Formats: sequence, C-alpha cells, structure tokens
Amino acid sequence: MSTATDLPEHPATATDDGRALRRMQFGWYINDWANAAFSATVLTVFLGPYLTSIAKEAADARGNVHPLGLSIRAGSFFPYTVSFSVLLSVGAMLLLGTVADRTGRHKELMCGAAYVGSAATMGMFFLGGDRYLLGGGLLVVANIAYAVSVALSYAYLPGLASPDERDAVSSKGWAYGYAGGGLLLIANLALFQGHDTFGLSSGTAVRICLASAGLWWAIFTLVPLLRLPSRAGVLPGRPGVPAARDGNTEGAAGGKDAEPAAGSLRELGRTLRGMRRYPLTLLYLGAFLCYNDGIQTVVSQASLYGSEELGMDQTSLVVAVLLVQIVAIGGALLLGRIAHRFGAKSTILGSLVGWVVTLALGYFMPAHQPAWFYALACMIGLVLGGSQALSRSLFSHMIPAGREAEYFSVYKVSDRGTSWMGPLVFGLAYQITGSYRSAIISLLVFFVIGFAVLLRVPVRRAIEAVGNPVPERL
Repeated sequence: MSTATDLPEHPATATDDGRALRRMQFGWYINDWANAAFSATVLTVFLGPYLTSIAKEAADARGNVHPLGLSIRAGSFFPYTVSFSVLLSVGAMLLLGTVADRTGRHKELMCGAAYVGSAATMGMFFLGGDRYLLGGGLLVVANIAYAVSVALSYAYLPGLASPDERDAVSSKGWAYGYAGGGLLLIANLALFQGHDTFGLSSGTAVRICLASAGLWWAIFTLVPLLRLPSRAGVLPGRPGVPAARDGNTEGAAGGKDAEPAAGSLRELGRTLRGMRRYPLTLLYLGAFLCYNDGIQTVVSQASLYGSEELGMDQTSLVVAVLLVQIVAIGGALLLGRIAHRFGAKSTILGSLVGWVVTLALGYFMPAHQPAWFYALACMIGLVLGGSQALSRSLFSHMIPAGREAEYFSVYKVSDRGTSWMGPLVFGLAYQITGSYRSAIISLLVFFVIGFAVLLRVPVRRAIEAVGNPVPERL
C-alpha cells in the first residue's frame, strides 16, 4: 500500500515551490550584490590609501603613529587594523551562527549585522584631518558586521540548490556580487574623476564614495529581508524542515533548549567538539584556511600596494578594481562551468596555480605602468570569483543538515580567522623591510600550503562521512 510520500507531487504545488525557490535564490543573489559594495569600494579601493594618508598626517617626525600607546609605521596602520578587526569577528561569527541555528532567525541576524555594517560605513563620511583612530574604529565595526552577515548568508546555500546544482548557484551569487560592486565603482569613479566639476576636493569625493557603499548596502539588503525565509536550509513548501535531511532538526526554532544566550554558548562548544567526528571536513577547512588567507590579503591590500609601491593614482586604482569586478563576473561563471565538467576540487586546484603565477608577476610589476597593473587586475579577476564560489559550494556538501549557520561560521573563521595572519605578515614585512614588494611576495606561502593540503582531501569520503548525497562530479 502506498503512503503519502509515495504520491506524485501535484503540478500546481511543484510550480508554486519552483517559483518560491527562484524567489529565494534571487533574494540571496541580491544579498551578495548589496554587501559587495563594502568589499569593493571600501576595503579594496578607497579606504586603504585614504586611511593611510590620514595616519601619515597624524604621524610624528619618524613617520610613526601611536594607537593604544603602540608605536607603528603609519603605512602599517591599515593592514594592522584589518587584522585586528578580523580577530574580533571570529568570536562574533561563531556565537551568532550558533544563535541563528538554535533560534531559526538567520535572516534577522544576517540583515541586522548588515545594517550595523552599513551604518558604520556611512559614518566614514566624517573621516578627515588626522582622525585615523576614528577611521580605524569604524573599519573594525564595519568589518565585523560584514563577516557576520556573510557567514549567515552562506548558511542558505544548502537550501537553495540540489547537490549537483550547488556549484552553479554559488558561482551565480558571486557573479551578482561582482556586478553590484562593479556598478557602484563605475559611479564612484565618475564622481572621483569629476570632483572638480562638482566643486569637491579629492578627499571629500573619497568620503562620499565610502559613504555611498554603506547606503548601497543598506538599500539592497531590503531585498533579502523581504525574500528569504527566517531560517536557512529550509526547502520551499516545507517550513521548519532542513533541506538536506529531515531527520536532523536539532537546534531548529522551537526545539528544545531554544533560549539563545547561555544555551548557544553550550551548543557552540558541542559544535566545535563535534567537528572532530569529521576529520576530513576539518582537513578541507585547513586547506581553505591557508589559501583563502592569501586571497583575502591580496584583495584587501591591493590598493595599498598599487598606490604606495607601484605609484598608481586613485583613478588608476579604481579602474583596476573595476576591471577585477567585471572580469570576475565571467571568471566565476567560467570556473563554475569548468567545475561542472572536471569537478570543483580540480578546478580550485587549478585556480590556486593561477594565483601563484599572478602573485609572482605582481612582485616583478614595474612601477608607474598602469597598463601592466590593469593586466594584473584582469588576471586576479579571472581566478578570484571562481575560487571562492567553488570553495563555498564544495564545503556546503561537507556539513550535517540543520547546522548550516554554525558550520559556515566556522568556515568563515577559517576565512576571517586566518586573514588576520596575511595582513599581519604583510604589515610586518613592510615594517621590517620598508618595501611593499617584500610584503606581497611573502603571501605565496599561503597558496602553496593550501594547494598541498587540498590535494590530500578525499572529497567523496568527506561528503559520505556527514551523510549527505554525493554530487555526480567532484
């Protein structure tokens, strides 16, 4: 005798669920579109050189500033601040990821963090003079909020696509992000280049560009706020049921011990201890920990390297980052297609080889040659989006259902938690040598170690170990 689960799905229900899924996917894509403005305009282009110039204004005769009583080179203040903000974001991501899984309020926490970050970013309009400490404080708040928001958005991926479609959906999300970040950069480039026409100083134009990223982030976050369900990992038409397996509902909203505060801390401890049952997932995290540290540091310090070592002006920096954004759209989609044919792991390994070549060429890049700098930007864009999108989708197969936010918070710790190392190494290399070329080449070690560790990860066994369905190609 057939059961209710054996009955064919009603066509109208299937149509409605398909429409609901597309609506969720679009809301998720636009979330990347919204927060990419902070990454592109603030972290990658304008804030590094501008905050460094403010720190130099406040420096003593030896070129040092003294935050919290420490004496550091003014040129190292920005990378050190990025490193400090990332360290603080680790605890915030882990705790709020656990709270999200226990309460089922992924969307509320994700969007709340986004609005805190956007408010801090809009506050950067008030930077100027020698107020480098204000800039550092706003950067810390905005970067922590950005990390939390992105980690919680990653938790939605398992509920947005089947295992075989996940690489494509993840890549499309990255493409939306680069398109959104690039579109705002075009507007900011026009503003910066025409600041005299508008009666603005170059500093005022930069502050408007920084604030515009916060405003963009706030406005477009309304779309995921309206289109995503509160709880991540839920299939359309089946509220409250984790997408991958119905049986694992521990931590769902309304479940036992659902109070978020002390209970979430206990649950976080259980999550971290429980991950030891999945050593292959931890091995993958170790690989990602290494190579993504290199990626994040290159992205956050590229404008500083271009302006201080290669002599690029602000317009050249914006054009270069805009090229990264444009090429990365195609790069993310291209690597997604390659992964569909050859598997995500092989494609990521190939992208890491591309990163090593790109970084080596950046070390030998001649100064005051914008054409070469633009070529380097295109190379970065080609491998940037795909390597990150595929890393995200590959990890989504290695986590137990119902624990998406917690595990993706740990994943982002291996992103944010190690990307304090890259900026720290970058800053120390400059502190010791006074050369940003020495700083940039020191990042090669992260890509080499990451490649070697990822090569050893048996992806199929890692997915089977957590009980998830294995996609056709890995």
